[in-house]
Amino acid sequence: MEIVYVYTKKRSEFGRQCNFSDKPAELHVDILPDPSLTDNFIDRDPCDVAIQCTQEMSEHEVNTERFDCEPCGINHVEGGWPKDVNSQEMEQTIRYRKKVEKDENYVNTLMQLGSHMEHCIRQNNTIDIYQEYFEEEEIVEEMEGQPSAKTVNVFRDPNEVKRTATSLSWHPDGSCKLAVAYSSMEFQKVTKDMSYDSYIWDLENTNKPEMTLKPVSPLVCLEYNPKDSHILIGGSYNGQIAYWDTRKGSQPVEMSAVEHSHRDPVYKVIWLQSKTGTDSFSASTDGQVLWWDIRKMSEPTERLVLDPSKKGNLDNALGAFSLEFETTMPTKFMVGTEQGVVVSCNRKAKTPAEKIVCTYSGHYGPIYALQRNPFFPKNFLTVADWTARIWSEDIRDSSIMWTKYHMAYLSDGCWSPARPSVFFTVKMDGTLDIWDFLFKQNDPTLSLKVCDEALYSLRVQDNGRFLGCGSQLGTATLLEISSGLCTLQKNEKALATAMFERETKREKILEACHREMRLKERSRSEQSKEDEAKDGEAEESAEELVACAEREFYEVVEAEMKKRGKDDKKEKEKYEGKDGCKEKES
Repeated sequence: MEIVYVYTKKRSEFGRQCNFSDKPAELHVDILPDPSLTDNFIDRDPCDVAIQCTQEMSEHEVNTERFDCEPCGINHVEGGWPKDVNSQEMEQTIRYRKKVEKDENYVNTLMQLGSHMEHCIRQNNTIDIYQEYFEEEEIVEEMEGQPSAKTVNVFRDPNEVKRTATSLSWHPDGSCKLAVAYSSMEFQKVTKDMSYDSYIWDLENTNKPEMTLKPVSPLVCLEYNPKDSHILIGGSYNGQIAYWDTRKGSQPVEMSAVEHSHRDPVYKVIWLQSKTGTDSFSASTDGQVLWWDIRKMSEPTERLVLDPSKKGNLDNALGAFSLEFETTMPTKFMVGTEQGVVVSCNRKAKTPAEKIVCTYSGHYGPIYALQRNPFFPKNFLTVADWTARIWSEDIRDSSIMWTKYHMAYLSDGCWSPARPSVFFTVKMDGTLDIWDFLFKQNDPTLSLKVCDEALYSLRVQDNGRFLGCGSQLGTATLLEISSGLCTLQKNEKALATAMFERETKREKILEACHREMRLKERSRSEQSKEDEAKDGEAEESAEELVACAEREFYEVVEAEMKKRGKDDKKEKEKYEGKDGCKEKES
């Protein structure tokens, strides 16, 4: 059965605006029930019907299209010259200037404008709007609220096969760029389709790296030259050292020869402070520290074997994992090793044996991070195994301060360049810890879960405001910390100095007590040995006395026996004489 309703309208009313109005309901069709149709249906008894009281809803996700932005530049050229004057020709421009300067209108115009210009200059010089009235007072900002940190940007490895972000380096001018070295640190896990590229990122463009660095082997470490921001140096997984000039493209300008390079991956490379700005040195787990000049990369300029016996034997050398060089101490440098030992060295020593000055031991695993305090260079930070430790150069047996033992392994750490009491550590569970030992000693001031995968590298910007964390899956996360954690507090330097001195003094007292106890134990052991020797001699003398007494006793007994024998013989002879006389008388 079809229900049809026809709407009719005049042709003249087509195209007019529809006007709707309220009217009562009208019945157009009434369909009566048909009892004959009941045979086509079956009654359900009982009848169960599920009814949902809440409104049914469905979840939908919509992802907006990714917006790709690309930086473009505009080159402005000098203009305003007449058509017949070529601005590139120096002679034509000088001739035209002289011609204009001789014109009377030019001189009059300059004289008129000169008075107005002089008035404006005097007006500007009346008050120095940039004058600082409280220069002598230290800028202090109190900590506003709780310490915090927020994620600003995330830079992901653009390749399908993800690699570890092994090293980060900030651009020295303005820190607007971040260089990230990518490498797979799992042994024999490198696949054929894995990329060797590392990247330089612009902080304002996370979609695409600004520049690609193409090494012959994956980069484990990468550093900007502080004197020339166009030059970077990197240490490769195969032990070679290479440097790039960003003005010359993605390929390395020069590389070290394989036969004169490291034999293991280069875990750290640092630029040295020199007049030319071309000197650097590198460390590797093959037990060598090599010095380089990028003007001649064919072979290292100097070599040091980290042999603790000071014999220069490479088979006994300690594998280097981290380096530390302070510009205020140009002859000193420190090396963190795989064995958990920090080696203090002097580069200007005459012999290789004299270059290794002393060692500091206290960790149970490789030292992943080693850095001097930027405000107090005599104190340095080490990060290894499950703890971070603060040392003093004056004490070699133990550190002066240390964190608690964490459940997760620590992988990197560094000092804050803005505050002497603040340092940062990252862990294998993806957590960033910010420590302020003037505020708390047992727990971090701020603990932040950055990502789900392990964090491998950490680098803080020069102003201490921003820091970058590199993860195991190649994600570089840019974080901004609160102003209280990156602003120098009132009397902070004095308080930090007092704490370092107090802890150093305490450790010296403990070290003296331990030394005294060791001397007492040694004297006790020597005394016990002497007593044992005396007891042995006494035992020997006692045995001799017993033997002598036995000899004397037996001698006395024998003499007595002999005497008794003689007496018995005499009595017998007397008795026999008396018996003979009796027989004669009878």
